[in-house]
Amino acid sequence: MRQHRLEVADVVHAHQQEFLQRWGPVLSRQQRKALRDIGLCRTAALGAHLRQCDACSYQDVSYLSLLRNRHCPKCQSTARDRWLSRQAASLLPVAYSHVVFTLPEQLAPLALHNQRLLYDLLFRAASETLLEIAADPRHLGARIGVLAVLHTWSQNLRHHPHLHCLVPAGGLALDHSRWIACRPGFFLPVRILSRLFRGKMLTFLKQAYQKGELRCFGTNAGLAESCQFYSLLRLLRHKEWVVYAKPPFGGPQHVLQYLARYTHRVAIANGRLIDLANGQVRFRWRDSKHNNRSKVMTLDAVEFLRRFLLHVLPAGFVKIRHFGLLANRNRRRALALCRLHLNAAAAETTAILSQLQQQALHRGCPSCQRGTLHIIARLSTYALVTYITLASTTPINSS
Repeated sequence: MRQHRLEVADVVHAHQQEFLQRWGPVLSRQQRKALRDIGLCRTAALGAHLRQCDACSYQDVSYLSLLRNRHCPKCQSTARDRWLSRQAASLLPVAYSHVVFTLPEQLAPLALHNQRLLYDLLFRAASETLLEIAADPRHLGARIGVLAVLHTWSQNLRHHPHLHCLVPAGGLALDHSRWIACRPGFFLPVRILSRLFRGKMLTFLKQAYQKGELRCFGTNAGLAESCQFYSLLRLLRHKEWVVYAKPPFGGPQHVLQYLARYTHRVAIANGRLIDLANGQVRFRWRDSKHNNRSKVMTLDAVEFLRRFLLHVLPAGFVKIRHFGLLANRNRRRALALCRLHLNAAAAETTAILSQLQQQALHRGCPSCQRGTLHIIARLSTYALVTYITLASTTPINSS
């Protein structure tokens, strides 16, 4: 039997009641649902598939994941593969740039109590900044496409809202006559992006406050007084906001692999967990303030769950969005025009994705290392218990 590795679900099973006793009254409906779904995911309660190798007699049990909660670490690989298959046709055979827009720490508490509003404003400010600077003839003079993904966490699970934007390193001329490529190794000036992003975000915040759309309570209660709110805006206007842009890299294959790392992440992957002992969780994290040095953090299990659930998004909130050339309303026409100017075909990226999917879907037999595991039956909870009891002397993998 394969050795069990620690998962977020194990922390939920061991400390859920203790956590609910302390924090239950303030949990949102979505946070409660995430906690429940993570605890049930890939357990006997949801049934399982019985799989058998086509080259030997090896069988194993693969527990099902029917709830598909987007905050569950175990549900995201399948969702990611389905999403990537839909995105392949939108990729262009050019280099791409990765740009990150981060909200200042002074706005994090306000964002936590106004998630839907503040995260929407973050998407709006970042996308408008990129599109506006790129369209300026002094910089690129082109209409670009943007794929933006919201992350709300830091490596130590603190609330840290930021957007990862993946942008083709070039765009369509404003008169649609040609493709304009960025300078080699350079996308757009980060300092100018930062200043415009800051100005737009503060303007949107001021408008939301004047309309009475911001909720100010708890640690933000003082902001209900206009003098304190405008004092905060003045402070932030004189602060440098963090916008980070990597030099353009790779082509469609690199971009697909890059997207796979960012689009369907949750606050912490199971692979970063080390152990759970004496009511404490240890996990690996990278300290960005010390050159991304790898460290180990120890948290009380209840505090670990509290931090994890800070990153549960409101129901129906869209965390992956497209803008400019990639906006849904005109994507097909705009991409066709881009490919015409680039002399490229969509089949290039589709073929690459097909190869990657075949590699991901291959289920090698851990016993003979030659065959492939195939589903031969679906087991209900009762049938699963019966099978495990009867096959207690047979190697079973509860993956």
